[in-house]
Amino acid sequence: MTDLFQLLLSGLATGGIYALAALGFTLLWQASGTINFAQGEFVMLPAFLMLGFNALGLPLILSFAITCVVAVVVLGWAFKRGLADPLLKHGMMPIVVATLGLSILLKNGIRAGVSAEAFPFPSLFGDTVLHIGGAAVTVADIGTLVCAFVLVLGTQAFLNKTVTGRAMQAVAQNTDSATVLGINVPRMVFYTFAINALLACAAALLVSPAYLGKFDMGEGLSTKAFFAAIIGGFNNSRGALLGGVIVGVSENLAAHYVSAAYKDAVALVIFMFVILVRPQGLLGKKVERKV
Repeated sequence: MTDLFQLLLSGLATGGIYALAALGFTLLWQASGTINFAQGEFVMLPAFLMLGFNALGLPLILSFAITCVVAVVVLGWAFKRGLADPLLKHGMMPIVVATLGLSILLKNGIRAGVSAEAFPFPSLFGDTVLHIGGAAVTVADIGTLVCAFVLVLGTQAFLNKTVTGRAMQAVAQNTDSATVLGINVPRMVFYTFAINALLACAAALLVSPAYLGKFDMGEGLSTKAFFAAIIGGFNNSRGALLGGVIVGVSENLAAHYVSAAYKDAVALVIFMFVILVRPQGLLGKKVERKV
């Protein structure tokens, strides 16, 4: 029973990180129809920026704050203006190919320009271990779980409870109607890209102590986050949280009770099952298209 408790808590913490990255997928899709297959590298790049600022003697929190500003400019504004805006008018395939290329470019750029080695990343929560009812639980797992859930639920509250958030959702639902209502559509879309960049920075801060700072650290994260977004419902931001939790907990349980060799296959199996049974995702809605 204690093993199960530890596995569930660790899986929830991992699932929360997947949910942060998956939320970026769903937000960009809803607001602009963009699928960013470089999402994992959008987590990797802030991790290396924080390591760089930290190496200069800046404390971790200050490094994180500066990285957030840089990420909004580079991964938010520059990504939107330089890649998404010019290509989206030509359809979905160019943006898919371009983001796949961007993923390869960022990975190889870091490997060639920095190093192929893995760098230890300082933990925000330390390495303290708590003993609860016979189960050994790390403060890092608890802190990661709390932070990830607060960020996901906070983003959801922002979208539903604020004027700006509701305007962003209006743009996602119908761009023409939002324009008629006087909503500044380009600004709302930029806010979505900026939020995605901030979520990527938060995911980097939380996941890097376990994944280490490595050029390919975002590879597996991106794939599992994409699966989580599909499982939960690609057109529902709450689905990102559900999908992330399902993937994180399931792969932990499978690694312990079945075999660690099958850990990375769990997300794919669940993804395929959901696609076959409920293609719109567990919380997603069917979207009819006219041809």
